[in-house]
Amino acid sequence: MEDRNNVTEFILLGLSTDKKVRILCFLFFLFCYLAIWLGNLIIVISISCSQPITQPVYSFLNCLAPSDLFYTSTMSPKLMTDLLLEKKVISYKNCVTQLFTTQFFGGIEVFILTGMAYDHYVAICKPLHYAIIMNRQRHHSILIASGAGGLLHSLGLFLLAIVLPFCGPNEIDHYFCDAYPLLKLACTDTHKIGFFVIANSGLMGLGIFVVFMASYILILYNVHTYSAESRHKALFTCSSITVVILFFIPVIFVYIRPATTLPEDKVFTLFYTIIVPMLNPLIYTLRNMEMKNSIRRVWCNKRFWEGRLMI
Repeated sequence: MEDRNNVTEFILLGLSTDKKVRILCFLFFLFCYLAIWLGNLIIVISISCSQPITQPVYSFLNCLAPSDLFYTSTMSPKLMTDLLLEKKVISYKNCVTQLFTTQFFGGIEVFILTGMAYDHYVAICKPLHYAIIMNRQRHHSILIASGAGGLLHSLGLFLLAIVLPFCGPNEIDHYFCDAYPLLKLACTDTHKIGFFVIANSGLMGLGIFVVFMASYILILYNVHTYSAESRHKALFTCSSITVVILFFIPVIFVYIRPATTLPEDKVFTLFYTIIVPMLNPLIYTLRNMEMKNSIRRVWCNKRFWEGRLMI
């Protein structure tokens, strides 16, 4: 405990030391963060004020949107603030808290996306049995499992961080507190602990990515017997593979190797912490005609706005 108390704060080295680059990054991330809030709030409000909330896909979206907001909010405000500062400092307590919250909401997002992939597979490959397979009980079980999975995933890394001794140095070569940068600073042999991070994050990400790709392959295999219109609709549904690749390939790159950090990690991490949360509302609404109709009904409905203004 005494050794660990030698470090009460960490210095984040951030993305760049060049002031002009930092200002450009600040403007870009500010745009991304506002887009994430706008897109996800539109989804939440549109679904909450529409009838199709009882359908599983809408309920998944209604949970994915807040998890996106919370996930990116655990690091984006701090990142943008630090881009305007010369010295970027985070306390030990805030650092381990950030590690827990990012992994918690990131884990929830991963498991919800997995549940949505299963929902898409059943809807396209087993349409006649969809209502039976994706009943209310199973749908709720998937959402509960997503929350529990995110908690277990983050709790393991959080407990790992609080038991590690930190006695200096205290410079984290990253823009937020993550597992591998903290392992690099620990005053103990972290070789074996690194394997836990690989299993907890890297192998989990790889396994889920394989499940995603398998579901898309099965969908593509089954739709060849469908009509041209149904085939087009199914292939449009598979457009979410863009999100899957942008999210999981960087995750696998960062976490599947032993406990080492590379300069490229910060760039790859941006994809699954900021870029994908910004693209999620776009990908999961533009491909869904009913979702687009729900947005039009809510945001283009004069009665809706008159009622809100009267309140």
